[in-house]
Amino acid sequence: MTEEQLQLRLEIQENPVIDEVSAITAVVRPVLAGILYSLKQQVVNQAGGVLQVPLYMLPRLHRPGDGDIGICFEYAVHDAIREKNPLIQERVHDALKKCKVGGAAVQSILFGAEKSGALNLIQTASDILTPDSQLLYGAKGRPVKLKFHMSRIATAFRQRAERDALPNSISGLWKADLFTGCTDTDYWVGTTLKINKTQLEGAKGLRLGIIPAAEGESDAISYDNRKNLVICPLPYDRSFMQVFYQAWEVVIQFLAADAKVPTEARLPRPPSRQVARYLFDRRNFPVVDVIDALGPLSQPDLLRTEEQKVKIVKTRETDSETTSALFAPIPIQTK
Repeated sequence: MTEEQLQLRLEIQENPVIDEVSAITAVVRPVLAGILYSLKQQVVNQAGGVLQVPLYMLPRLHRPGDGDIGICFEYAVHDAIREKNPLIQERVHDALKKCKVGGAAVQSILFGAEKSGALNLIQTASDILTPDSQLLYGAKGRPVKLKFHMSRIATAFRQRAERDALPNSISGLWKADLFTGCTDTDYWVGTTLKINKTQLEGAKGLRLGIIPAAEGESDAISYDNRKNLVICPLPYDRSFMQVFYQAWEVVIQFLAADAKVPTEARLPRPPSRQVARYLFDRRNFPVVDVIDALGPLSQPDLLRTEEQKVKIVKTRETDSETTSALFAPIPIQTK
């Protein structure tokens, strides 16, 4: 097992969308970062390291997967909760109330952002949970002590045999993406996130489901009796989810066009094509430098940038080396 440090850039929305081009540019930056840092370590090493990967090489090094957009969605929601983004914070707080979680200090713990094994992020809970932190699982019985079971839940996430060792009331908790709750009352719930609401599933131990609201449909918080989940849709129209999808479209179409400006049929909207031109003009530079260069072109104050150094623990899983196990942030000065 080896350990190294990686610089993470966190982007938090702070103001409403004003200019479409600069707003899309602001969200394209973390989307690019997410794709870059999800590359397998062996591939990155062959390219000279994560800081040296040029933008024109990204489509050749990245192997598209169905879970790519889901990873970005999970991390974006987690970060928005932690940073008290008003577009998400209030809705999650209301959803927690429906889960019988009282309190005001809403917090999130990122448990797992990738189920395929290519990338498995577990943000340490040692500084948030206490020995008395209680997990509400939506069934009769006493709440369980979350911190006591956390290591076993993490093991069950990777090893099927360990799932039988979990208490029956929380036997499906290894499927959680987040643990959300209130630190002032120390009550928590297992939370599942799906970018595609049709894939949302319940499991023993899960209590809250977070999905994007469907365009034009109600985004009211509701309860699904069949799944035993409180459903919390995140607003779409003229909000962050809409910009997120537009930014995702620009990046994916740009990569599919071999790091060139896509045709009008692929990106029919002029603002999206303009952002693609920003990327094309910088295709020969390292991705990390492109992300930095797009900063002044982004909508002022749409996103607040924070950087953290994190420890990446590498383990070997069968024949392939993967980044996994512990993702523990080391606070540094905010830019």
